[in-house]
Amino acid sequence: MPPTAADPDASLPGPIARIDPLITRWMARHGIMITRIGLGIVFLWFGFLKLFPGLSPAESLAGRTVERLSFGMVEPGLSLPILAVWECAIGLGLLSGRLMRTTLLLLFLQLPGTAMPLVLFPEETFTRFPYAPTLEGQYIIKNLVLVGAALVIGATVRGGRLVAQRREGVV
Repeated sequence: MPPTAADPDASLPGPIARIDPLITRWMARHGIMITRIGLGIVFLWFGFLKLFPGLSPAESLAGRTVERLSFGMVEPGLSLPILAVWECAIGLGLLSGRLMRTTLLLLFLQLPGTAMPLVLFPEETFTRFPYAPTLEGQYIIKNLVLVGAALVIGATVRGGRLVAQRREGVV
């Protein structure tokens, strides 16, 4: 008999069908925290690199993006340290789990700016616009995953959580 919505484990071999609910419950219990820590490491690490000239592969593009968005009023020499501290603050907030609403606000304010090079510098972010991104373009596009992760984390700041549950009852 093929698996159905009522019995998603029907196609799993016996031993796997028995441990699958345990694994699913473990993922529900720990997934948000692991996502938060992983996202925190990414922001802290990438922000830290921007504090030291020449270490971040995104340095030039980030600096020119802020300069263009500010109509030349904010030069990379000023914007990069601010962006670096901003990203480090997001990373530390995510890693500590404290001030999550403020941390997520900083994150959501920062992320649209990270996508702007796709619009402002398509010749650098695509080999063939709009479907073949360069390495820099891929680096930017992967931020969609960061947005998704931040949304999931944000859904839990008021006490929400993931629950491993079947339609017919709790696993």
